[in-house]
Amino acid sequence: MAVSQAAKEMTRQGINVVDLSLGEPDFDTPQNIISAAIQGMQTGKTRYTASAGMPELKEVIVQKLAQDNGLTYTADEITVGNGAKQIIFNALMGTLEEGDEVVILAPYFVSYPDLIKLHGGVPRIVTCRAENDFRPTREDLAAAINEKTRWIMLNTPSNPSGAVLSQADFRMIGDVVRPFSNLLVMSDEIYEKIVFEGTEFVSFGQACPDLRDRTLIINGVSKSYAMTGWRIGYGAGPAGLIQVMNKLQSQSTTNACSISQVASAEAISGNQDFVEHCRIQYQIRRDLMLAELQAIPQLKAFSPEGAFYLFADCGALIGKSTPAGKTLRNDADVATYFLTEAHVACVPGAAYGLEPFVRFSFATSEEQIRLAVKQLAAAITKLV
Repeated sequence: MAVSQAAKEMTRQGINVVDLSLGEPDFDTPQNIISAAIQGMQTGKTRYTASAGMPELKEVIVQKLAQDNGLTYTADEITVGNGAKQIIFNALMGTLEEGDEVVILAPYFVSYPDLIKLHGGVPRIVTCRAENDFRPTREDLAAAINEKTRWIMLNTPSNPSGAVLSQADFRMIGDVVRPFSNLLVMSDEIYEKIVFEGTEFVSFGQACPDLRDRTLIINGVSKSYAMTGWRIGYGAGPAGLIQVMNKLQSQSTTNACSISQVASAEAISGNQDFVEHCRIQYQIRRDLMLAELQAIPQLKAFSPEGAFYLFADCGALIGKSTPAGKTLRNDADVATYFLTEAHVACVPGAAYGLEPFVRFSFATSEEQIRLAVKQLAAAITKLV
């Protein structure tokens, strides 16, 4: 968000910046979803709802989990919040005691460590190396877990690496987790629908059904349906945990926006052609960005299996000097140089717990992707 704001400020100053920093679809919310929201407003769906969410939306979510993921839940095992991030916040707030540890896999979504720390928890980072396709090893995972571990947080497809954890990956994780009876699993599956050809999405709940009572599935409508501003996320988990989360929400935001809930019910249950259209477009853009970046040997790009991000190793640029005489000491310096010299906004890998990398979002037009890579290449040739 900070990088995106800096890019917008440069644009206001008359500088043409290609913004590849923000994780937001560039498509408009589909018309059927907008129409459902309008109809909801016109028919009185403008009042408080239950803190856990509208019954009709929860029922749609129950049906979606059964149909898409083969998971059986009841309405009292579903909670709806103001975006997936609030669901994560509520879960951590309701379960963490001071000093509890939470295992997260790096590279991770930028908010995970701070959300843990906000509630007195201690993040334990398991580094998922590029040579292992950004997947954890059994040894690294086992070394990070102990009797103080309260959660392990997973994200598949991954922001920022685009890695998609397989059924085998999940079963390995389940084997490591299983002996620790106090340890819960949070599986953030917000990019579920954005998976590319040759890769199958599997929910953690499908892979490890025996851990159902210790698993919280996180999802929402933001990424799949271009509804980032509508702020609807949901969680599916054991009724006792969901009850605690609902109680916390009732004392904070009361409920998610009623109109957004109506729109989300239409998004999840309505025509899904838009979702597939976007997935195909993202795949085309991914392939284009990979091909274009191959012409820049100083950036080693890894092909994402899902989401709309490309994580590139920029280690070859560390130690180089800019035309202004500044030495690039880390990936934050590289990202700053790309913004100021190439006028391309990206995010440094340090924000995701893994250096030296930069994250590019390809949720933008093919024209902008080509322009961005051209400008990056020109800026890199100026380094000495």
